[in-house]
Amino acid sequence: MNQHVKNVTPETSDLSRRSFLVGTAATGLVLGYAGVPGIGEALAAAPANFEPSVWYAISPDGLVTVTCGKADMGQHIASTMAQIVCEELGAKWSDMRVNLASNDPKFNDPVLGAQITGGSWSTMMNFDAMSRAGAAGRMALTDGAAAAMGVPAGELAVRDSMIVHAKSKKQMSFADVVKSGKATKTFTPDELKAIKLKTPDQYTMIGVSVPQIDIPSKTNGTAKYGIDVMIPGMAYGAVVTPPVRYGATVKSVDDSDAKKVPGFIKAVTLDDKTQTTTGWVVAVANTYANAKKAAAALKVSYDGGPNAKVSSESLLEEAKRLQKLDDSGQFFVKDGDPAAALGTAAKVLEAEYTTSINIHAPMEPMNATAEFKGDILHIYSGNQFGTRSGAIAAGAAGIDPKFVVMHQMWLGGGFGRRLDADMMVPAVQAAKAIGKPVKVIYTRENDMTMDFSRPLTYQKVKAGLDGDGKLVALSHDVVSAWPTQRWGIPDFLSPSVDKKGPLDAFTVNGSDFFYTVPNHHVRAIKNEMAHNATPSGQLRSVAPGWTFWAVESMIDEVAIAAGKDPAQYRISLLDGAGKNDGGAQRLRNTLLAAMGLAGYGTKKLPKGEGMGVACVSSQERATASWTACVAHVAVAPSGEVTVKKLTVATDVGTQVHPDNIRAQVEGAALWGLSLAMYEKATLKDGGIEQTNFDGYTPLRMSQMPEVAVAVIANGEKATGVGEPAVTVVAPAIGNAIFNASGARVRGLPITAEAVKGAMKA
Repeated sequence: MNQHVKNVTPETSDLSRRSFLVGTAATGLVLGYAGVPGIGEALAAAPANFEPSVWYAISPDGLVTVTCGKADMGQHIASTMAQIVCEELGAKWSDMRVNLASNDPKFNDPVLGAQITGGSWSTMMNFDAMSRAGAAGRMALTDGAAAAMGVPAGELAVRDSMIVHAKSKKQMSFADVVKSGKATKTFTPDELKAIKLKTPDQYTMIGVSVPQIDIPSKTNGTAKYGIDVMIPGMAYGAVVTPPVRYGATVKSVDDSDAKKVPGFIKAVTLDDKTQTTTGWVVAVANTYANAKKAAAALKVSYDGGPNAKVSSESLLEEAKRLQKLDDSGQFFVKDGDPAAALGTAAKVLEAEYTTSINIHAPMEPMNATAEFKGDILHIYSGNQFGTRSGAIAAGAAGIDPKFVVMHQMWLGGGFGRRLDADMMVPAVQAAKAIGKPVKVIYTRENDMTMDFSRPLTYQKVKAGLDGDGKLVALSHDVVSAWPTQRWGIPDFLSPSVDKKGPLDAFTVNGSDFFYTVPNHHVRAIKNEMAHNATPSGQLRSVAPGWTFWAVESMIDEVAIAAGKDPAQYRISLLDGAGKNDGGAQRLRNTLLAAMGLAGYGTKKLPKGEGMGVACVSSQERATASWTACVAHVAVAPSGEVTVKKLTVATDVGTQVHPDNIRAQVEGAALWGLSLAMYEKATLKDGGIEQTNFDGYTPLRMSQMPEVAVAVIANGEKATGVGEPAVTVVAPAIGNAIFNASGARVRGLPITAEAVKGAMKA
């Protein structure tokens, strides 16, 4: 079994901070943040607070402000971090506040050693560190109160921001202790690790749906998003992008008509040494409206570059060519000998599964504001990867990364799109060119055509059954662009099991499932053409969004070939043998919960209706949540599919905020439905054809099914909930369509034409 991404396993949590290196094709960018002139002024210094941890401070008025090192894009992760701290600290919830972290390395993730939000990792990987930070503060406050009151610390109780000595009836508030200056205890990393945390039966905050701290500011307009940033004297930039997604260069710019636009300042042709962008021009003006007018007036001629003739069809053809080569790709899983087992199998099944290019399209347009103050570059933007983005901004400016201060804003949606920093490049270079702050705002068309999209994928799966219908072999080839390799971060790649070099595990996660199959191979094959022509990013659910489409569809096909009920067949494969022990049992229980809630197998459905199941261990095997779905669909003779109900069960271990978990699971399931049925982008002549929501059509409210959610909270370690349900919906729907109509569809999105064609096949 392959070793997974080295820095993301919770058990390897290291409370020390690590350096981080980003390399690009053009430059090597060392990420730093040093005590250089201006940094102190850039980050507002807190008053005389008690700061038991870098993650929170308690002010003399008793308010506890938690600094969230994660991007908050509507998933309420800042409030979640505060809730974890609050549980162990013993604070009153109404005293809690949140703040978003800068790019100071002291705010790096305790496990990852960087500032990154994705992979459904945030709660999972930070629960322990934030708990210990809260406990350390409680212990320090208790010692301080004991000294101030002249009583033994062991006789004190802490709750609701009060420290009470029952025997003497003395008490002090957190505010009293902070003002007294008696809280001085510090903790070494070893002492932090040795703290005995609460057990689940002692929780009073964890597992409670408390009011989310960020909601009032987001509803009264005081929360500041990147698009809200205002700096005195700033100008605005509107980008002009080439007709080719990547690789084009600017041959000439005629700005004669742009000069007629009131307030026009300058047209800046980007010279992006980080190679994040190619062939871009930014029109700068005194207002955004004038910047857009000037951008429309610019006459730019391009050299389309090497990808000018690439299309979705050519990407798929290239993927199929690569898959047929025996020596292409690297092995992610290499258990047993599938070729030999397939050669002696009683029955062999073979299928091809595809997914299309998908676009993130968060509601807040991409934006960034850049300002140079002396030697210091300030970036104001909502970003999911502050560590890497700071380096890209520095590369665009041609300065050392230690001179970049990132001001994190609230995000109006992310879904992986804001892991990238392309919006910072035009802002930085425009600000440098005109000598004043510049805010760049993308149009929807800019964002859709230049998105770091989910890549087009092609998968070939072969399965072999013995005479009893048992699955004895499975061979799985996954061909795609490699989004994580594009980042140039070695620690985010994994060694291949065949020792052919590192591979991008984020393109094959999920294929290493928890079913017991004695002979199992998975090959990760990089589609270089797609990698270059459609620079891809991490879209909500990442690889499991396509790998489980293939795995869970094939498991159904195998079950049908064996003459078994697909749900019961899965249960038989989830026997927990060997390396699958623990995970398989949790996944099986989740599947049973979804089946029970949906009434799977107990209802007689009308003609043309069917239920289908799928169960997944997303995001990665080492950091999995256990999620199952039963989809109920109706299929018309025309092939039109109506999704009537999605029943989702998920095992989250420890639930911090029950209402938020349900909201996340519901949202993820509907995102998965949208990808399964409605969303598709296409490439033609090197460019994305869909430019707005008239051509790219996510799920509409009128298409909403009923959604039922069962959350299993069993006190195990907290897992992630933002993405797993995305990955389970498409195969459950596909399997339900087969049960309703006999039509087996193997491409996403599922169309009426494809279903009708499969009915006739």
